[in-house]
Amino acid sequence: MKFYKTGLMMAVLATCAQVNAADLKVSVEIPELEVAEYHKPYVAVWIEDSSNKVVSNLAVWYDVDMRNGGGEKWLKDMRQWWRRAGRAMEMPVDGVSGATYGPGSYDMEFTAGKAPLSELQPGKYRLRVEAAREVGGRELINVPFNWPQNNPVTFKKQGSSELGTIELTIKP
Repeated sequence: MKFYKTGLMMAVLATCAQVNAADLKVSVEIPELEVAEYHKPYVAVWIEDSSNKVVSNLAVWYDVDMRNGGGEKWLKDMRQWWRRAGRAMEMPVDGVSGATYGPGSYDMEFTAGKAPLSELQPGKYRLRVEAAREVGGRELINVPFNWPQNNPVTFKKQGSSELGTIELTIKP
């Protein structure tokens, strides 16, 4: 009887954990630009709470292979990210930083309760995606959302220069 109760309790806890778990998917599109001198953009993706505090850095794409860490000096060109989080970070960051990408659409998936979403409590947030390109421009896109969601939901924002479509999908 004792083993039955323990097994039943574990099944209930597992079900509750599945109900509270959520998936967050971010898709970032980097458009193909017809310019004389093209450089891949540096891109930062992060989540801020309603008081503009950075809750989680999801990705930072930059030239990680530049000699002597030279790519890091250009991270400050992503001004909003740099002021809010970047200058306090020591790059590279395992699981967050990586090489920059050329034109295309790139997906990132995260699970609630696990890094980098482990600090995400119920509330109002905004996904922020910032891109800066050498001999190019800079663009920042904000996608407001509530966490968690009761039903699957997708939010889309369209960039106008350095970024294409930014898509945030939350599945409860």
